[in-house]
Amino acid sequence: MTELELLIDFHKDAERQGPGSTADTLRALSFIDLNRNSPLKVADIGCGSGAQTIILAQNIAGRITAVDLFPEFLDRLRQKSAGLGLQDKITPLKASMEDLSFGREEYDIIWSEGAIYNIGFEKGIKYWKSFLKPGGYLALSELTWITNSRPREIEEHWNREYPEIDTASGKIRILEENGFSPAGYFPLPRSSWIDNYYEPMEERFEDFLIRHGNSEAAMRIVDAEKEEIRKYRKYKNYFSYGFYVAKKLPGE
Repeated sequence: MTELELLIDFHKDAERQGPGSTADTLRALSFIDLNRNSPLKVADIGCGSGAQTIILAQNIAGRITAVDLFPEFLDRLRQKSAGLGLQDKITPLKASMEDLSFGREEYDIIWSEGAIYNIGFEKGIKYWKSFLKPGGYLALSELTWITNSRPREIEEHWNREYPEIDTASGKIRILEENGFSPAGYFPLPRSSWIDNYYEPMEERFEDFLIRHGNSEAAMRIVDAEKEEIRKYRKYKNYFSYGFYVAKKLPGE
């Protein structure tokens, strides 16, 4: 297996492929001033195995196009949605978030939890904006500094790994400069990282290594995940995901 195939194998059976929770998804949804009983069109971009897609489908009357590049994640979403009787509300779509075949101003809501870093925050909102109706909403979680200064180790790490990391005020400014009016913001709580993401991840390490014969490649993945967990536990006071909800202004 390639490293990418191993990573997919490690994460595909997880409830979530990143920090988050049902409460986070519903809190973000509460900032959206649209009639949830109307037939809204929603795109969930970088949906993974679709924990938040399911929550959206259970709380919005419309239809959701669930986009991910990896069919393994979409297969899990199909299984979950069928088991809950939601298959008619969710349409999985294998596609790159950088090359979408959506129509101009097609969607009422574009959603993306913990995935926009793959394209970049500013590039993503500029590209995805064209698919939103005027008055439609963008809702996404994004790596964010939650203090104005931080220790050198974590600052250098994230500036190297994701140079677009910024404070919430910096992210909101980018939204405003690109035709959006902020409607809501909150940082994800620690439980969304530890209880919902990292602790379940730690429980999968042993089985993953056994499944792949304790290969060097599998051990490298586990070691990298352990280092990520270490950094979060040590520096959790300085960064999180920020959840941003913004409305597309008319004429943009």
